[in-house]
Amino acid sequence: MSAGPLGHPPCVLFLCLPAYFCFLVTALGVTAGAHRLWSHRSYKAKLPLRIFLAAANSMAFQNDIYEWSRDHRVHHKYSETDADPHNARRGFFFSHIGWLFVRKHRDVIEKGRKLDFTDLLDDPVVRFQRKYYKSSVVLMCFVIPTVVPWYLWGESLWNAYFLASILRYTISLNVTWLVNSAAHMYGNRPYDKNINPRQNTLVTLGAIGEGFHNYHHTFPFDYSASELGLKFNPTTWFIDFMFWLGLVTDRKQAPKEMIQARKERTGDGSG
Repeated sequence: MSAGPLGHPPCVLFLCLPAYFCFLVTALGVTAGAHRLWSHRSYKAKLPLRIFLAAANSMAFQNDIYEWSRDHRVHHKYSETDADPHNARRGFFFSHIGWLFVRKHRDVIEKGRKLDFTDLLDDPVVRFQRKYYKSSVVLMCFVIPTVVPWYLWGESLWNAYFLASILRYTISLNVTWLVNSAAHMYGNRPYDKNINPRQNTLVTLGAIGEGFHNYHHTFPFDYSASELGLKFNPTTWFIDFMFWLGLVTDRKQAPKEMIQARKERTGDGSG
């Protein structure tokens, strides 16, 4: 194998596959973990699964479970207002990444204090991850994706670090942010035409099932975050598989009659 830049061998397929696997684990830590489990309590997970999702969430490095879930609940409660941490009415750039570069609007802080987050800290897994968050991020987000390919098949640390860690992390961040930006601006609204969130196919593909956003904001308690059926929703498939293994219980769903009635009452007719 010929040497790449700076004498390092070029990236091979053996590294691309684990990098994508790390991306999926990273995504599940956000979608199945911080989002559908801890933010919305749309299903219950037993301890082994909660530990896995907390570790995966540290691999995602998007704030600890408590902070992520706190901000997300505020986002749903005050969506598209100044109290929304990533208010899409302030533009694509702000809702995508700009909100992380500025101080939170005072309404985010003041109205956020009115919400109850005690259930999050009642979970010992959330408390543990929050206490050791920085060290868990270093281990899960950077060390493991870099060291495992090097140790198992002799991949260069250079390649492993920049592909399985840095590139994977960058892509996963932007995919998550697209839910806040693109899925609030582009797409149809078959469930509620009076709110900004949209159904966005491209976001669904990238965020493993999180792009059915008009549905999700209409029925935020639904564990699938979409209508069940032949739809691309790997996060739902994962939760269903965990249910089959006995690690998930109490999956909440919106009844078909409720969904259809809401479509007819407030949808844009595209569903």
